Amino acid sequence: MAAPRQLDALIVGAGFSGLYMLHKLRSEGFSAQVVEAGSGVGGTWFWNRYPGARCDVPSVEYSYSFDPELEQEWTWKERYSAQPDILAYLEHVADRYKLRDGITFDTRVTAADWDEDRSRWSVATDRENLFDARFLILATGALSEPRLPDLPGLENFAGPILNTARWDDSVDLAGKRVCHFGIGSSGIQTVAEIGKIVGELTVFSRTPSFAVPCSNPPLTAEQSAAFKADYPAIRQMQRHSALSFAELPKAGSAKECDPAEREERLESAWTASTFSMLMEFDDLLFDDESNALVTEFAQRKLAQTITDPEKARKLIPQGSPIGGRRLCAEIGFYDVMNRDNVALVDVREEPVTAITADSVETDRGSYPADAIIFATGFDACVGAIKAIAIRGRGGQAISEEWADGPRAYLGLAVEGFPNMFTITGPGSPSVLSNVVISIEQHVEWIARCMVDMRENDQQVIEATSEAEQEWMDHAHEVAQQTIFPKVNSWYQGKTRDGRQVFMPYVGGVGAYREKCTQIAQAGYEGFHLSKAAQSGETVAS
Repeated sequence: MAAPRQLDALIVGAGFSGLYMLHKLRSEGFSAQVVEAGSGVGGTWFWNRYPGARCDVPSVEYSYSFDPELEQEWTWKERYSAQPDILAYLEHVADRYKLRDGITFDTRVTAADWDEDRSRWSVATDRENLFDARFLILATGALSEPRLPDLPGLENFAGPILNTARWDDSVDLAGKRVCHFGIGSSGIQTVAEIGKIVGELTVFSRTPSFAVPCSNPPLTAEQSAAFKADYPAIRQMQRHSALSFAELPKAGSAKECDPAEREERLESAWTASTFSMLMEFDDLLFDDESNALVTEFAQRKLAQTITDPEKARKLIPQGSPIGGRRLCAEIGFYDVMNRDNVALVDVREEPVTAITADSVETDRGSYPADAIIFATGFDACVGAIKAIAIRGRGGQAISEEWADGPRAYLGLAVEGFPNMFTITGPGSPSVLSNVVISIEQHVEWIARCMVDMRENDQQVIEATSEAEQEWMDHAHEVAQQTIFPKVNSWYQGKTRDGRQVFMPYVGGVGAYREKCTQIAQAGYEGFHLSKAAQSGETVAS
């Protein structure tokens, strides 16, 4: 077996995070290599090729901001770009910055072990590639490890079984009888597309989502030029706003607004953009009464849209504040659900009892199926990290450390796992932000940290247990002031005894960025830094 390849940094994943991390470290003179399980770049946008896949953040915002020349040379076709266009953009980035020679494709990282004697990571893959790296950087993505339901008899099904996160383009669904599980963001997009071509469609739902109309006309040349001219202001607003969007919440309280004016404002916001409903008043994510008024409005709008009262009963969320789960964008979903050849099953009322060779059985009936589709979400924020056998100081496993809930200092580093960074990890704004802007901030912070360590002859950095706990306590305290913990959603991590831990940081992207900068300027407060292992000298920060 070949000797391990020596690196400054081993990066896992070639999506938005991994590509920029590789480019940034190379520009700072570090040796770095990306290991990617797929056969191409793109991360989420490589794997999620299901019909209708597109981003629900405007593409002029959901794009890199680190290079003004890149902003000017790339032109987006639509307001909310489809998966092929986003993938083409990331492929362009890989080619423009000559990154492909720094990526090992079709290879999955299986294990990483911290060698305390040498202060380095030993990394193994499923292709017997071995790496010896000073730093391990996990650019694995928050939504990349699919979660499948445990359905009795699934192994008996004779037809194709598809997953939106691992789509098989070779399967022809035209005219087929299809059973589809899940109507979160991916499910809503998939149903809207396959509903146009299948013969019969049965949608199985457990928890319905609020979905708002997504107006998505092509971008004109004039609109593109205007966006490019405004990019400096757009980026400044993104980096320092609460959710890293160029659209800011409007001042005022929904509960204090005149009812007629509130209705007029919400009508306008309903079709304005994916998240305009949540931006119309600045207290919707914090005040139960204000949120309830907007939730009731959204329920009325959906009741007017869904023609079958029984389907409406099952599709309209009840007892859940709008925005507590991810607000979805829909293009044609409710039109499809209104069709006579589309059935809807609420599995809370009608549990699945068995899967046969050609049907899905419930305790009330049988639903024929030529194909089954799962759009049942991900092991969010932590799944892709826990899928790797990572062992830190003293051989402790990350999967065991996170069994009682994910924890990390700033969402960047985990106590007990030196020289390991988690890009947009738990405890950072991550999925409650425009994630590309959050990714850039993490990449730039990590690169600055590595440069500072190199200049100060420091070899090891590790979050202290006290700083990590204080940060997680702070993140928890901030979350309790919002509507988010009141909802059972994938934003919540689970402990081994079933308790929920809210994973993203909701204190605001701008405030978070300032905190990270202050910590770096203070000599990496909350981290323990040490020089070369053989010297024995330490510098505590």
